[in-house]
Amino acid sequence: MFTPVHTTLGALLLFHGSSGLLVHNGAVFGISSLLSGCAFNPSRDNVPIIAGLVSSIVPVYLLAPSLIPNYPMPPNSWASAAATLGVGFLVGWGTKNGRGCTSGHMLCGLSRLSPRSLIATAVFFTTALLTANFVEGGSNIPSCGTTPCYTAVYPSGSELGFMAGAALLAAITNFIVVPRKVRRSEQSRVVYSYVAGLQFGLGLLISGMADPAKVLRFFAFLTNPSRCDPSLALIILFGIGPSLFTFLAEKPGQVVEKGKPVAKPTLAEKWRLPTATVSDIDWRFVAGAATFGLAWGLKGVCPGPAILRTVLQPTWGLITMGGYMLGNLV
Repeated sequence: MFTPVHTTLGALLLFHGSSGLLVHNGAVFGISSLLSGCAFNPSRDNVPIIAGLVSSIVPVYLLAPSLIPNYPMPPNSWASAAATLGVGFLVGWGTKNGRGCTSGHMLCGLSRLSPRSLIATAVFFTTALLTANFVEGGSNIPSCGTTPCYTAVYPSGSELGFMAGAALLAAITNFIVVPRKVRRSEQSRVVYSYVAGLQFGLGLLISGMADPAKVLRFFAFLTNPSRCDPSLALIILFGIGPSLFTFLAEKPGQVVEKGKPVAKPTLAEKWRLPTATVSDIDWRFVAGAATFGLAWGLKGVCPGPAILRTVLQPTWGLITMGGYMLGNLV
């Protein structure tokens, strides 16, 4: 169902987590690379973020459990397990070769005006859109019963209090506490990495990005309007929009006159931003973006939400993450 309030507040939390990591730690919030890094090269740059992402489940579970997605049943046969493993493999191989996913390319890349991320996003979004609508006649897009999925629903009082409180606390943390009260140091950078992961995880759960059914319904506008849930379009307005404004205002990592860089990140000594350009695009990049889009359109799965679902549905997660890591190794 269309959730304008949930998704707006969730998108603001996605903005706070991703832009906060950029401005304060000088890094891009690319979940696929962070997840792969945790598995194959754990460090202070990736483990705290993923830990924060995972721990976002705790406050939601305790204070607003209705925001936890109702996931499909986990695999209960060899055939369904193989299919789940295959989708995980597609996500892993696709994000490795496409150098990112919805977080790194769509949310962070577009807001940094990266032409390379624009191309990647266009490829995987178009592929996902066509896959969701035309593979098996779009039967993988779940309906909302007898009610059109574009029908608006609004949060209860307790849900609204939790979501608004989380967004307000994130704003206070990022705009007041960190820049004014926290000193630049390695320890501060690590702690903030955890905080950014926590904010981003809350954003995924509250916005609906963590719900594969909601993702698939977003694609339904092409062929089945009654199943279309336009909620996730609000992430463009309230997630990418504020991130773009922040990038233009702060100019992170850009060079000004006489070759002098813009001021350092709030908590780090240097910027750690992607340096690849359009000239670095090759067939593997395009094929990777398309492969990820195929998996996204088939099951509504991308790395960040998959991490959360792994904790909430371990059987599904063990198989999917096994496929994901295998895809990263090939």
